[in-house]
Amino acid sequence: MTDLAALGLGKTMEKKLHSVGIHSAEELRALGSRQACARLKAQYPGTCVVILYYLEAALRGVGIKQLEPDVKAELKTWFRQLP
Repeated sequence: MTDLAALGLGKTMEKKLHSVGIHSAEELRALGSRQACARLKAQYPGTCVVILYYLEAALRGVGIKQLEPDVKAELKTWFRQLP
């Protein structure tokens, strides 16, 4: 299994992902950025849409600034529907 650090995630994000049951890059890929973010938001209510962008960018292997505007808009719409 590949460590989450291989995706360029910081130590704090790694710890938070571990706390919601995501321990490897493969697990994050299988779950996807949206479901990972939903788990984080349930555990950490202060989770914001930027975390979703960050996770999506990491899974795509790009920087957050390289996410296309339409992708960000779609993610933002989805995020707003979270409890």
